[in-house]
Amino acid sequence: MQIFLQFILLIAGLILIIKGADFLVDGSSAMAKRFNIPEIVIGLTIVSMGTSAPELIVNIFSSIQGKNEIVLGNIIGSNIVNGMLILGVSALIYPLVVKKNTVAKEMPFNIAAVALLYGFANFSLKNIDSPIISRFEAFLLFLMFCVFMYYVYTLTKNSNENSLEIHKMPMYLSFILIIGGLAGLLIGGKITVDSAVNIAQFMGVSEKLIALTIVSIGTSLPELATSVIAALKKKPDIAVGNVIGSNIFNILLIIGISGMINPIKYLPVFNVDLAILFTATILIIVFMFTGKKHQLGRFEGGILVVGYILYIAYLLARDLIFKS
Repeated sequence: MQIFLQFILLIAGLILIIKGADFLVDGSSAMAKRFNIPEIVIGLTIVSMGTSAPELIVNIFSSIQGKNEIVLGNIIGSNIVNGMLILGVSALIYPLVVKKNTVAKEMPFNIAAVALLYGFANFSLKNIDSPIISRFEAFLLFLMFCVFMYYVYTLTKNSNENSLEIHKMPMYLSFILIIGGLAGLLIGGKITVDSAVNIAQFMGVSEKLIALTIVSIGTSLPELATSVIAALKKKPDIAVGNVIGSNIFNILLIIGISGMINPIKYLPVFNVDLAILFTATILIIVFMFTGKKHQLGRFEGGILVVGYILYIAYLLARDLIFKS
């Protein structure tokens, strides 16, 4: 009964986070539009960060509480979910043809972020015996995120496309949504982290297993919804861009902020998960250059989904059998 209650709390926490992010984005976007802030600015800040809000909130609470396994497991797990499960499911729905810029620049930027995280975690000169991502290294990740945001801005500043659907609403309603969204994020974040820790302790499994599976899938639901809807609407650029952008946000922005709050103790076992993430990212690029150029077809999407299922099986074996 106790474990059932904790799962209910975990689901409730994730729902609060996701709906809180939705309310915050809607209210903030409407208010920004009222003050004539350009849509491109709204898109690059409020909307783009809104889908990463669940990971951010969970990691802030985890970092404050010193739960390093959740901090890293949530982000690495979410990026694997994004690259293998979400992109795979989206490609199964509708073959994803991507722009050359995405393959040539954004994907390598994604790989660079993973490599940088690996380097900071494993080759810290100050902590050879006890790997740690220091506040300075976290700041460098955040700085790289700012560089990426500037790059995105240079790509879109001359665009005349207005793809955002921003609903007009009274000022008081925008304010209510913003306050309600923030409350949902904060309360949901605290409930999610606490219940995840309790579930891990009750089941006798590690916090990293819970973070790499249940928490990472839960916090990736906004990306899943966005990419699947985009695939159904035959808008592959949005489906792919959402995933790649989120993965870059997760490592550079969220790990950066988490590490600046509290240095992150790194467990070497995460090197395997980072290697899987790195391999999946390379595989996606290879798929884009084979067959029809710059396309992820249904066959490739199926490979990614099967790969994710095998990864989950590996996690269960690693934690429950080998006790890594």
